[in-house]
Amino acid sequence: MENRVRSLTRAAFVLLALCAVAAAQDKLRVIAIGAHPDDCDLGAGGTAIQLAKLGHAVKFLSVTNGDAGHQSMGGGALAKRRRAEAQEAGRRFGIAEYETLDNHDGELVPSLEVRQQIIRRIRQWNADVVISPRSNDYHPDHRYTGILVQDAAYMVVVPNVCPDTPPLKKNPAFFYFRDGFQRPNPFRPDVAIAIDSVLEQKLDAMDAHVSQFYEWLPWVDGRLDQVPKEPAARCKWLGQQSQKRQVTPAIRQALIQWYGAERGNQVRQAEAFELCEYGRRPSQQELKRLFPLAK
Repeated sequence: MENRVRSLTRAAFVLLALCAVAAAQDKLRVIAIGAHPDDCDLGAGGTAIQLAKLGHAVKFLSVTNGDAGHQSMGGGALAKRRRAEAQEAGRRFGIAEYETLDNHDGELVPSLEVRQQIIRRIRQWNADVVISPRSNDYHPDHRYTGILVQDAAYMVVVPNVCPDTPPLKKNPAFFYFRDGFQRPNPFRPDVAIAIDSVLEQKLDAMDAHVSQFYEWLPWVDGRLDQVPKEPAARCKWLGQQSQKRQVTPAIRQALIQWYGAERGNQVRQAEAFELCEYGRRPSQQELKRLFPLAK
């Protein structure tokens, strides 16, 4: 009898171990790559929150340290401040990691050195999904981040490139953040994710970037005098600014495709992503697996 109990116990442990392995294999590894500490937050923050809550591993990576993005401070002091803001934002998002590289803000170029930095980070994360800006954008750092990630897209599987970091066995699927630029071609929403349920958490995480959302960007836009001084009012003001990013007709159609007509037509805030041609070409069914949020 005792031997039978032991056998059953061992069998239960084996079953649990197999279930754990299967569950781990179902978990995604997503890396969003922006030019500055706060870019990923804007483009994929709500999606990241939902993926992290489902147990998927999400990392944000800033290619520059943000040391030029302010009207009254800069250099090492600003880079240190922005790195701390990014770390706090990552904590509020609930993601696994928020890394900031030490490339100067406003000086990014698509060099071999930076490309290798990105190749290594994608490999180290063992990414299934990579998200970055498109290469047509008003800011050179954004454009060059898009180019750098595109240039890394195939190289992440080539063993003789960056041989100090093991290559990926399977090329990730690469995507672009949403933008509003029309030339040479407009953004195409291949994936649209509703973020209404996590919008407050996204705004709370963005609120950690005080130097950007309450100081630098309002100064650039001539709205610095509109920013409230009291923290709660300030966060409410930030939410009002985010509401200006409307769901376009194309994104609405993508939402309907993902969630069905009833739910898709009710979404107020969404994040959208365009599939890049340079990585893996997932089917529509695999897209749903890579973004398992359409419920």
